[in-house]
Amino acid sequence: MRLKFIEPLMPTLVEKPPEGDGWIHEVKFDGYRSQLIIRDADGVRIFTRRGLDWTSEYRDLAKAAGELDVEDAVIDGEVIVTNEAGLSDFRGLRKAITSRQQDLYFVAFDLLHLNGHDLRDMPLEDRREILQAMIPAGGRIQFSQALPGDAASIFRLVDQAGLEGLVSKRKDSKYRSGPSTNWLKAKCYSIDEYELLGVEREAGKPAFALMADRATGKYVGSAFINSSRAIRDGMKRAATQWVKPGLIGRVKHLRGEDDLRHASLQDFREE
Repeated sequence: MRLKFIEPLMPTLVEKPPEGDGWIHEVKFDGYRSQLIIRDADGVRIFTRRGLDWTSEYRDLAKAAGELDVEDAVIDGEVIVTNEAGLSDFRGLRKAITSRQQDLYFVAFDLLHLNGHDLRDMPLEDRREILQAMIPAGGRIQFSQALPGDAASIFRLVDQAGLEGLVSKRKDSKYRSGPSTNWLKAKCYSIDEYELLGVEREAGKPAFALMADRATGKYVGSAFINSSRAIRDGMKRAATQWVKPGLIGRVKHLRGEDDLRHASLQDFREE
């Protein structure tokens, strides 16, 4: 039987990772969520999070996955590329796909099917134990190791390392497609500078600063103005007011997003 794409389990975003012994914690990699399907008759296929067949975009990874010692398998994971510091680098991923295939890695974190058996009703810990045993160390297909220690300490270290965040998973959970609270993601924040385009304000509602990427001028989203009175008073009072060019805002926002999310304006200055 030809294996089909399985809709992935999607973690729920939380402010901080859960405490307790019933969870494992993994690095949240900054890449493309992907699914490896290995089948002798069909070779290897790699699908995006939404089920698009991207095998041709991941030629080298497909070849590496075909060397795993299995008859058939469905593996959940993330396609990443790393930067000079060894951290997953989302900005470099598109370039690597088109011109630097040798820099791509597939980080495997769950096993849904193996050698004719559906494993989704098995506890997560057992699925991951089997998965780890079938992935040789040092290759292009890598296993996502669980991080030792308590959740708060792990999250602090992940933040200090400049990583995107942490994914926490119930050890005894089954794999169910779609949104789930059995997997929780806690993201770290970054503070970066953006060009301030204007301010949006409605009566009785918070004010938002409209921000753009400094290099491209592309609009990237809005940032909640919740900072000091001096900053608020420096902003215009009209409903939507465009400001003069050259104002730069420091924005705190969730790390690892294309556009601003959960963003707040910390300060601004003239360039």
